[in-house]
Amino acid sequence: MKVLTFAATNSRKSINKQLVKYAATKLANAEIDYVEINDFDLPIYNIDLEEQYGIPKCAHAFQARIEQADVILVSFAEHNGNFTVAFKNIFDWMSRIGRNVYRDKPIVMLATTPGPGGGNTVLKLAETAAPFFNGKVVGSLSIPSFFDNFDVDRGELTNSDLVEKLEQVLSAFASEPQIT
Repeated sequence: MKVLTFAATNSRKSINKQLVKYAATKLANAEIDYVEINDFDLPIYNIDLEEQYGIPKCAHAFQARIEQADVILVSFAEHNGNFTVAFKNIFDWMSRIGRNVYRDKPIVMLATTPGPGGGNTVLKLAETAAPFFNGKVVGSLSIPSFFDNFDVDRGELTNSDLVEKLEQVLSAFASEPQIT
């Protein structure tokens, strides 16, 4: 199983990067393709740029990574209850290639924040939007109060209830019939 894994943020110190990398370690027999959004430098989307220059190669490159994956594992950072600008921008460019952004791939969506909300607002937004872009959300999990539940030095969740919930959510990939 090839897993496209990324955090929907451009912050180098993102707790969502830490979470998604940890979650990927819980997937047995998986080939992890970790994507760093910062490697896909794109201008802020606008129709004038698209009409003048076309869709940038970086948007096509990210879309190709989605196409090559069997499943997608993503952790969303929450900025004012919404997607980060970095993710929204790359997503907007990819949506101009076509509405089938997620390529009918099974997706597990995660989110975390330092506070008790755990990124629930952006997670619900992502879950609601995904089907309109051919994403099949098979599971989601919000991790509240990141620094109370995650050991940054060891790079792992310390709350056994949350570890169990994460493993349960990730097990949804194994139940997908097209994944071997």
